[in-house]
Amino acid sequence: MGLYKRGEVWWMSFTCEGRHIRRSTETTDKDLAKRIFDKLKGQVAERKWFEQLPGEDIPFRKMMEKYLEEHSLPNKSRESHKRDKSIVKNLVRAFGNLMLTNIGPRDIAAYKVERRREGASPRTINYELTVMGHAFKIAMREWEWVRENPVSRVSKEKVRNQIERWLKPDEEARLLKASAEWLRDIIMFAINTGFRQSEILDLKWPQIDFERRTVTISEQKNDGVDTLPLNRTVLDVLKGREASSHGSELVFPDESGKRMGNRYLQKAFTRLVKGAGIAKFRFHDLRHTFATKLVQRGVDLYTVQKLGRWKTVSMVMRYAHHYPESLRPGIEAMDDARKKSITILSQSPKFPPKRKGHKPHLRLVTL
Repeated sequence: MGLYKRGEVWWMSFTCEGRHIRRSTETTDKDLAKRIFDKLKGQVAERKWFEQLPGEDIPFRKMMEKYLEEHSLPNKSRESHKRDKSIVKNLVRAFGNLMLTNIGPRDIAAYKVERRREGASPRTINYELTVMGHAFKIAMREWEWVRENPVSRVSKEKVRNQIERWLKPDEEARLLKASAEWLRDIIMFAINTGFRQSEILDLKWPQIDFERRTVTISEQKNDGVDTLPLNRTVLDVLKGREASSHGSELVFPDESGKRMGNRYLQKAFTRLVKGAGIAKFRFHDLRHTFATKLVQRGVDLYTVQKLGRWKTVSMVMRYAHHYPESLRPGIEAMDDARKKSITILSQSPKFPPKRKGHKPHLRLVTL
């Protein structure tokens, strides 16, 4: 414990419940600062001193508004920020007027139960807890509004891992055949690039390099900038779009040349899927189709990761679905190994003459 100066003001340094704390005496008078510090030392010794935190007077609503403005907006993609705003609406509906220090694990657990009753999926609830927990973490470490993060003591919902949906060849053919031309172009682009919906709708012609056959993408989910190769199918789609772009900077604009709305595309795609007789298939599943088709054709997972811009190879493992026929080359490799073994055996030197009482040993050499 001790007094020290910071500028002209005297500050106190002391330990309470294992925590090193520094607090201003808010005075430049050393004698007054000493009296304030002596009183505080007595309170600490008698366990009567409790740290007053701003969070006692700050409502949850204010924390989330600050979080959206200072962390979500500048650090996340437009779509992620939009999702955060939607999540915050649900959280504020439940906790908006509560003071930060009055929100505990019990309240958050009750919120989970209520969200389940409202029909929210486990994944959605977990997203909401993640955003809430991140906001509390910042409020604790950076803003010093609260002493602990109550979300860290609440268990997440169990999410059942389901097999990712992807288009089989016959489904892909039906989907493309039933599609309008503008939507068919988007679908073919998605299947052959693995781009997310917003990345496709935000795509502009300056990002395309026809000479190098590449596309440059930024402001993406993994917060990076990548230049990726394009195959012939995509280049043909783009050249067709370029010829009819009518001066729009966007590759896939709406009829007025402006950015197409996500909801508009989703509705059109949903109608198309239903009309083509394809069950339980979302637009995002086109990205799953992209990864699955690569894996089925023997492309290594590291390359799939880089082409799809996933952060880790482990994230790509869930896309490694196979037809039984795509596994056949692997099992037939055993036949090849056996043929090589037989060839080596047939070319080996003759066995020596059999001697009385001697049993020759047959050795099979394999590769």
